[in-house]
Amino acid sequence: MKEIKKEVISPVEVKPRQNVKKSLFDLAKMKKDGVPSAWVTAYDLPFAHAAQKAGVDMILVGDSGGMVQLGYSTTNPVTMDEMIMLAKAARKGAPDTFMIGDMPQGAYEPSERDAVISALRFVKEAGSDAIKCEGGHRIIPKIKAMVDAGILVMGHLGLTPQSTGSFGGYRVQGKSVKSFEKTMEDALELQEAGVFALLLEAMPSEPAEQIARALKIPVYGIGAGTGVDGQLIIMHDLMGFYAAFRPWFAKCYVPEVSGQFKDYISQIPDIRKNGKEERRDGLLVLAEMAIKAYIEQVRGGTFPGKEYSYSIKSEELAALKISKYWK
Repeated sequence: MKEIKKEVISPVEVKPRQNVKKSLFDLAKMKKDGVPSAWVTAYDLPFAHAAQKAGVDMILVGDSGGMVQLGYSTTNPVTMDEMIMLAKAARKGAPDTFMIGDMPQGAYEPSERDAVISALRFVKEAGSDAIKCEGGHRIIPKIKAMVDAGILVMGHLGLTPQSTGSFGGYRVQGKSVKSFEKTMEDALELQEAGVFALLLEAMPSEPAEQIARALKIPVYGIGAGTGVDGQLIIMHDLMGFYAAFRPWFAKCYVPEVSGQFKDYISQIPDIRKNGKEERRDGLLVLAEMAIKAYIEQVRGGTFPGKEYSYSIKSEELAALKISKYWK
């Protein structure tokens, strides 16, 4: 009988992936283990690429892109078509990062059908993993419709930029018993409706922490202090890339990493060759360094700290502590 020789196949080297996309289980476990999540906004390919390289937990394609990228004075004029364009670009830059599409004003308020159709556009056209929308009790039917359609939904309470008119402008939320209790009730209702997480904006640490403790789902903050389950920052604030204004709670990280970037560049023997072959000689590297510094400070509990958090007067805090929701 003729001997059959077995073909020897050389092992193929498998390089580890740069990022493994976070799952809902991962995010829930981070809350349980007390590990703060660090995420950023991104609206285009290069910044999304830098965010993924730096290792962010999530990317939000926020309607803030209408201001920092498209030049609107507020987020209100942003359309779904514009959001889809921004989300498509961000997805191409960060294919392995959990990405959330931000529903612009008018995309979900008219009806449950409109909400589902708009949310599905983010999923099908842009490859988003989830969507985010602003509001509490008033949009619960839309939230339930999207969740029932199999879409992952994140809630957004506190200062909700699309509705600043009802707040009398950009005002810190949760400082009065009425504001705190309304936010808590909306948060609990959103959780019951099926949102996988909640974002609180512009709120002192103390009331925001109470909400994070009360909810089983992760509660993140943007200008909501250190007592929440993670932090979001606008990329253009982190990079000092927006000239119009910067919120009190936002920090630019470029000054902190400029020396590190200079040292890195000085050690490259042939800067032109590096630029041609690796493209690791410019703003992408600087952005990655700045985002990494942000992540490290969030993980270490030093950002936002008191310096980048809203304060609350002792008498206001004392009044909050008589609320039925304060524990």
